[in-house]
Amino acid sequence: MFLPARDAFQPEVRRNFRQSRRPEERVQVLGGSMDLVRPEEVFHFVAGKIAAREHAVVANHNLHSLYLIRDNEKIAEFYQTSDLIEVDSVPLIFWARIVGRASRRFHRCTYLDWRDAFWGRAVAENWKVFFVGGAPGVGDKATARIRADWPGAQIKSHHGYFDVTPGSVENESVIDAINAYQPDILLVGMGMPRQELWVLENQAKLAACVTFTIGGAFDYEAGVQRPSPRWLGQVGMEWLFRLMVDPQRLFTRYCVEPWHLFGPALQDLRKALVKQASSPQATDAARVEYARASDLARSDGLGGR
Repeated sequence: MFLPARDAFQPEVRRNFRQSRRPEERVQVLGGSMDLVRPEEVFHFVAGKIAAREHAVVANHNLHSLYLIRDNEKIAEFYQTSDLIEVDSVPLIFWARIVGRASRRFHRCTYLDWRDAFWGRAVAENWKVFFVGGAPGVGDKATARIRADWPGAQIKSHHGYFDVTPGSVENESVIDAINAYQPDILLVGMGMPRQELWVLENQAKLAACVTFTIGGAFDYEAGVQRPSPRWLGQVGMEWLFRLMVDPQRLFTRYCVEPWHLFGPALQDLRKALVKQASSPQATDAARVEYARASDLARSDGLGGR
């Protein structure tokens, strides 16, 4: 049974949020760039793009994607050209904080965590949403559940089992269906890295919309996969739950690929240690910078700025 992530963040943490982007929100960790933003800030960014009728791509980084950008030039290009890169990994957030970044658990952004906030805003602002992905029938089940929870949700779907070769008849047909619907939001859930490659190769053909890559989120919505309890995600152990549920598919991802990030992890540590071992003035400046970034991350009293 799918359970909305109502316990994902404490209400007092979520109350205020920044409404303008800051340079210190984008950080470099384990060889990849990512934005330390909260779901509310993501949706504020999205609303601005929708109002301006501009293209935007909202990606997400986890340990698997950080491995892929080192292995696949096209995936690296996708992240280089994305407008906003969420952090979808509590272990990654913990590591970022260890090496001196002002990251917090509420910076974790994933569909299961911001599902309620997203659909609430989509209904309130009449956003049209198109989902492409999943096996045939998954989108129908997922959209039925979403409409049951959020009457008035405008959503259409197309399965992800089609020939994604650029220029193929099936691919062009999906592009035409999306553009005919004229969505404000496009959710692409075809698994990593297939979804990232598809967005990279087809974004220019799409009418102005904000594109999210969301992996298997609609499989959870449709009930064909069992989601991890959200509290496991908050403590950084969702990967273990998923590994236990599907060890054959996920063993390499969770038990082998992270070792390929050992080099970037050492580089992060070296930079952090060099920064701490620098002159007292630089160290004091670093402490001031970190404290300021931490205050910004907490967003205490910064609503409306």
